[in-house]
Amino acid sequence: MQMLYDSESFAVVQIHANAPEASAPAPVVPQLARNGFEIVDKRSGKEVYLDGSWAELFQQRLNVWQKNTPTQEEVEDMLESYAELAHTPVGLH
Repeated sequence: MQMLYDSESFAVVQIHANAPEASAPAPVVPQLARNGFEIVDKRSGKEVYLDGSWAELFQQRLNVWQKNTPTQEEVEDMLESYAELAHTPVGLH
């Protein structure tokens, strides 16, 4: 898990669900990658998990941002559009 963005309004975490532990043996059967992104809307207390094609599109956006650094307002506006998909209340584990 890697924190990518954290502001007063949003948090974005990249999740490497199948990342092996350093001491773990290599799997005999290949595993489907289950990587994704969790976007938390701190204002509403809800989160959305992006995987599959949604995660790929989000990763493409991140790649563009690495080349052309966006303003915080641009980042927040884009996260706001994803936050509209958030229906799951954030739970503490």
